[in-house]
Amino acid sequence: MNMILVFEQLLNGLQYGVMLFLLAAGLTLIFGIMGIINLAHGSLYMVGAFAGVWVAAQTGSFWLGLPAALAAAALTGVIIEAMVIRRLYDRDHLEQVLATFALILVCNELIVIVFGRQPRFAGIPDSLTGSVELLPGLFYPLYRLIIIAVGMLVAGGLYLFINRTRVGMLIRAGSTDREMVRALGVDIRRLYTAVFALGAVMAGLAGYLAAPLFAVQVGMGERILLATFVVVVVGGVGSIRGAFVAGIALGILDTAMRAFVPGLLKTVMNNADADALGTGLASMGIYLIMALVLLVKPRGLLPAKG
Repeated sequence: MNMILVFEQLLNGLQYGVMLFLLAAGLTLIFGIMGIINLAHGSLYMVGAFAGVWVAAQTGSFWLGLPAALAAAALTGVIIEAMVIRRLYDRDHLEQVLATFALILVCNELIVIVFGRQPRFAGIPDSLTGSVELLPGLFYPLYRLIIIAVGMLVAGGLYLFINRTRVGMLIRAGSTDREMVRALGVDIRRLYTAVFALGAVMAGLAGYLAAPLFAVQVGMGERILLATFVVVVVGGVGSIRGAFVAGIALGILDTAMRAFVPGLLKTVMNNADADALGTGLASMGIYLIMALVLLVKPRGLLPAKG
């Protein structure tokens, strides 16, 4: 039974890590290529979740909610980039932080106006309910396995897109020397809009996939945004590989600490103190890892230009 619990928590950590990667990949693209600190990235996650869940509720189809979530996040991202972000490219990071923090407040209030303050809940489609026996005695929810598979496919597709296509080549070149890319006749502004939309799509995908697992509510993006920034910093700013490795590693670490640290502490102290201390240590875990990584490798584990 102990080994089954370990494997189950390992899969839970993998699923959480995949969600972090989907968010961190878009965020690291935007920051590494465009030089923009986008605190409103979590709002795109929220927009995708709300739009997808609303369409799924209106149509009765989980699958119709998926393109709606992606389209809503992409459209919101394009509007944000055109109206706000485009004016911040040559500003310092403090102004970027203030402007994108304001976008968080605006997006939250718009969601309240359109959908209300009540949390919404999404059901798992019948075809994805149930569990799969991965090992004798280990039954794991099929939907969570689908999330893991989707995350792996997106990671592979994104890697090929960035490293094997002409558009990906332009994106990498734009992150290195935007003026040279512009001199070669490339519309760098349109390229940046495409990058921002791609990051928004991945955030919307993460939001909709998470909808059946968590409550869809106002402010849900801010709750996961901090962990996403940790993934970006640990993996290396602008690095898709780094975001993938750091997302999986930190997702497993965070889940394992929350599952096992309180139990281990109960062997040396009373239950109440063990639960309190264990919860605190688990909450600090990924931030302590970030501090250690920055001490040893300030540019992250796999920096884009390393």
